[in-house]
Amino acid sequence: MTLRRTVWERLVEWKANPRRRALLVDGARQVGKTYLIRQFAAEYYDVVLEINFLETPSAIDAFAGDLDADTIITNLSVYSNRPFAPGRTLIFLDEIQECPRARTAIKFLVDDGRFDYIESGSMLGVSYKEVPSYPVGYEEKLTMYPLTLEEFLYANGIQKPIIDRTHACFTSKTPVPAPVHERLLTLFRRYMVVGGMPAAVSSFVETHDLRAVFNVQRGILDLYRQDIAKYAATKMHIRSIFDAIPSQLDKKNKRFVLADLSKSARMERYASDFMWLADAGVVIPCRNVTEPVSPLKINEHRSLMKVFMADVGLLSAFGMGDARRELLTGDARHQLGQLPGESDSPGIARPWARAYYYDRARIGEVDFLIEQNGQVIPIEAKSGKDYTRHAALNNLLAVREWGLGQAIVLCADNVSVDDDQPAITYMPWYMTMFIEKPQPEHIIIEEP
Repeated sequence: MTLRRTVWERLVEWKANPRRRALLVDGARQVGKTYLIRQFAAEYYDVVLEINFLETPSAIDAFAGDLDADTIITNLSVYSNRPFAPGRTLIFLDEIQECPRARTAIKFLVDDGRFDYIESGSMLGVSYKEVPSYPVGYEEKLTMYPLTLEEFLYANGIQKPIIDRTHACFTSKTPVPAPVHERLLTLFRRYMVVGGMPAAVSSFVETHDLRAVFNVQRGILDLYRQDIAKYAATKMHIRSIFDAIPSQLDKKNKRFVLADLSKSARMERYASDFMWLADAGVVIPCRNVTEPVSPLKINEHRSLMKVFMADVGLLSAFGMGDARRELLTGDARHQLGQLPGESDSPGIARPWARAYYYDRARIGEVDFLIEQNGQVIPIEAKSGKDYTRHAALNNLLAVREWGLGQAIVLCADNVSVDDDQPAITYMPWYMTMFIEKPQPEHIIIEEP
């Protein structure tokens, strides 16, 4: 099935730019990069040459000699069954991390100007093979993620007018119509089990067989383990960290405790391994802050963090077992606290942009802190009917010098507002897709 991806608009925007650079599409494995680029290429180009450096390693030799545009284009043309047409040809270089010299050559190919170029890869954020010289100023970067909650809703038959109406309720802080609320709540619970990996979503929509979905998810987890073995062979702690994520999130405060891996473990020795997993798009670190004031980055406590899977469905397959059934039937407490929420990337599968959390003895623990327009917003995720009880959040809001003017509590009920100052808005879990509207990264690369 064809999945509606909001990132498509970014591809169209790139194509419409008369001064377009090469487009570098990165993201974790299996998030749908290759499939989407193929769809886009088929619609917008007359001639498409796709080279996958993993499937066709001999193509690496096309970049082994001189890197001038004429030489490279001549070398690449032997892989095409059609002549290249200036202005109407896309050259798609997939798994480009396997051919670092191709990244270097992009500068000369873009300068040549006859054809368009899209590069894609799954391990571009990690040090695997060194790029001789990065094409500074000649690439635009677009990062893809698993399907957002909104995209999952579209895949399950929810139409845009329903999303727009729900967004209006979010903006006005008014209740969502009851039938819509119940339907979205049901699909939210399904999203927490299925997640946003395109293969898992397609399997669910086509069959509604959760066993089949689980098999897809386990296959993706196995691919991630293979990547760890291949690309991080010298980093001995990465596999241990990866496998420990579900048990660490199952704890009351969900903080990753290195002592559980080894009594002698210290963050300074493990930090690069955590970052490898984050740079590979596999996990999301959520760090503690010493004070809930803007900018949160300055108050970051780098040695204290929670570590989330980048896709909630993979977490479900990883560690939930029979709890998935309870989640689908309405008992969300097994997994709600393991979900950071929405960001400039996809829905519940990733945290809010640069999300943090707060935990101090005199206050308690508040699940998440985000920044919007220079303001810090605390967010709590509640699973039970007592969602209006949140002592830590109240304690945090009561500290006047921090100037926190609003807070959000996510729950199973409809929208309501406690107008006490600071104001607390109670919102259904699915409204995380509106707290920060997803905007995939789309930046010009200026530094390697």
